[in-house]
Amino acid sequence: MSSTARSFLDGQILIAMPWMSDERFARSLIYLCAHSADGAMGIVLNQLVSHVSFPELLVQLDVIPASQQIRLPSPARAMKVHRGGPVETGRGFVLHSADFYIENSTLPIDEGICLTATLEILQAIAKGTGPAQALLALGYAGWAPGQLENEIQHNGWLTVPADEELIFGPELEQKYDRAFQKLGVHPGWLSPDVGHA
Repeated sequence: MSSTARSFLDGQILIAMPWMSDERFARSLIYLCAHSADGAMGIVLNQLVSHVSFPELLVQLDVIPASQQIRLPSPARAMKVHRGGPVETGRGFVLHSADFYIENSTLPIDEGICLTATLEILQAIAKGTGPAQALLALGYAGWAPGQLENEIQHNGWLTVPADEELIFGPELEQKYDRAFQKLGVHPGWLSPDVGHA
């Protein structure tokens, strides 16, 4: 198998099947940032962290002093902190539009979407000089070599091409159903039984 065939899921969105028993991923959408023979890594798009706001996180990380929270640009004040997955939950990852790039730190993924995991991008967002679109996530979802392929084969996930609304859209509650609509499928039509044609 060629390396390009192994990484075909880069930039795709995984949709958790309705019967997903792992509570961490129930009704989740995951943007795949990397998928290869070495495993896979993605960011959950539709779950929020409830215990911290973006301005509070900036203060905790010493990006800004507490007295500056009120002076943040409105997009930074309104930015939500997502739960990106169960791995490295103390580390921040920013999925963002390709209009922002940090040499040796930003990973271009697909169709104008990049990933950056440095304080520099948070500083830029706080100053109003960051990317036009951004999603900050704490942690990520990860799979060992062959694990994701096995879960897909055993009817755990569907894939759908990513679009900006599914990645950056503010309506988190509707993203899951929108992803199924994009496939032309209603979740109720699906069966947990795996079959072979």
